Order: sequence, then C-alpha cells, then structure tokens
Amino acid sequence: MKILAIEKELSGVQDLDYKPWLEAEARKAWELQQEGLIREMYFTDEHCAVLILEAQDKAHAREIVDQLPLVQQKLIDFDLMALSAYSGFARLFKQ
Repeated sequence: MKILAIEKELSGVQDLDYKPWLEAEARKAWELQQEGLIREMYFTDEHCAVLILEAQDKAHAREIVDQLPLVQQKLIDFDLMALSAYSGFARLFKQ
C-alpha cells in the first residue's frame, strides 16, 4: 500500500536543533529507501519532507517514519495518508 507522509514541523524547534541530526537522518532515509520502504522523497518550497512509503498499512508507515532520527528526537512528525489508485477512469467505459 502506498502511504503519503507529509512532514509537519513541531512548535518550539529552532533551525539549529536539526543540525546535529541531519547526517544520521540522511543515512537512515537512504537505508529505508534501499529496503524499498521509502519509494520517493521530495521537499516542498518550505523545505518540508514529502515521502511516498510502501507499507502494509498506516500503522506500518508510522513504524517506518518513527525510525528517522528527526522524528525520534521530536523535531518533526509526519501526517500519514493512505493512497489508493484513481478509479474514475471506469466512468469512461461504462455501458
């Protein structure tokens, strides 16, 4: 199942709070990508992460993002949304 994970910054966190964790964050994200759990990674204009995860369900997706150092340090969190394939094309072929 595809899960869309959108980063949300937590209040009270300063830019310098991230710095000690950024290399570990990149390393863990790369490991999760190599495992096929993170399929795609992007940044928004505001530099918030957007991930496409491959997970069994939203609970599994939570386990995946909870492995990220910035999440573990409570510097960021993610909103998770399960995605399903667009079914609207079926309307074009109804009899």
